[in-house]
Amino acid sequence: MCSHQPPCPTVDSPDHHTAVIVSAHPEQGWSLLCNGTVVFDDTGELLPDGRVVSPHRTSGAPTVAA
Repeated sequence: MCSHQPPCPTVDSPDHHTAVIVSAHPEQGWSLLCNGTVVFDDTGELLPDGRVVSPHRTSGAPTVAA
């Protein structure tokens, strides 16, 4: 799918989410990457073969100063 140089990481690479954005839809909260991955603003992903990657945000309570 990737035709530019250097080529984007494949969907099976650990860094697949760093591929070039080919279609951005920030108003809807998602972008399509060059390798066919759809990434969502909540850090979830939909891979081209239909697999789902759950959001991987760090969850932490806000720190309150005493």
